[in-house]
Amino acid sequence: MRIETADLADAAVRAMIEFHQRDMLAVSPPGTSFALDVSGLSGPAVTLLGAWDGEHLLGIGAMKRLSTDTAELKSMRTHPDHLGKGVARALLEALIAIARDEGFARLSLETGTSAEFAPAIGLYTARGFVPGDGFADYANGPHNQCYHLAL
Repeated sequence: MRIETADLADAAVRAMIEFHQRDMLAVSPPGTSFALDVSGLSGPAVTLLGAWDGEHLLGIGAMKRLSTDTAELKSMRTHPDHLGKGVARALLEALIAIARDEGFARLSLETGTSAEFAPAIGLYTARGFVPGDGFADYANGPHNQCYHLAL
């Protein structure tokens, strides 16, 4: 598996982003999904990575810079055919390394609270993310929760 910058012009990358958005809307109550579309994942504040096996896209993950000391984890998604193969872990480690290299003090994320989000929460907490206060425009509530990793 190789991890590298993902090109938003790539049809497979766009399809994965669209799949992620559709799925997040399907499992989240109205108004509680904050998955970014292609335009939200473009621009200099965002790094989008892809995990590849040959020409096959296995998953994506992004980091959005929020301030000089905080970045946000976004759009973590593994293709359903590749779950349990370490794709999300590899993407997460690459994004943490980028955040550290850029000198961020904290990497944060917002996620859901329903059972569908349990595998992702397990990954994040195993890596050291801890529940915490809302950040940016997010607030903790019955359907949303925030996690932070001190870098």
